[in-house]
Amino acid sequence: MANKARGLNAGSSLAKRRAKARWAKHSYVARVLNMKVKSDPLEGSWQAKGIVLEKVQFEAKQPNSAMRKCVRVQLIKNGRQVTAFCPGDGASKLIDEHDEVMVECIGGRKGRSYGDIPGVRWKVIKVNDQSLNALLKGILEKARK
Repeated sequence: MANKARGLNAGSSLAKRRAKARWAKHSYVARVLNMKVKSDPLEGSWQAKGIVLEKVQFEAKQPNSAMRKCVRVQLIKNGRQVTAFCPGDGASKLIDEHDEVMVECIGGRKGRSYGDIPGVRWKVIKVNDQSLNALLKGILEKARK
């Protein structure tokens, strides 16, 4: 680009220059083009219901060597499939195939994966309309649907 305009009537050319330069910034492009809502399986909402398709395990990234328990979930609202983490000790035993679960964002790096689980952005918070946390603590018994 050429040198910046100077002088009394330089305002409009400076504004045009700034507008053009903003497109080099990823955060500006993502906001203006609504990329979050378009690429987000939950379509901008915080939580969504889905049906469990299968249980899967992921190997944690280095230097950890654990097998993280996750489930493949098909969302009811749009049919998209996501992988959701089952937080808590023994949580995956409480979740069966064809259960209805509620998933929410796991809260990682700007919507990307969280911690040492590669490619997993969601976590399970409810199973068959009962809190997963309450089920783990033994406050509730799992309902049969």
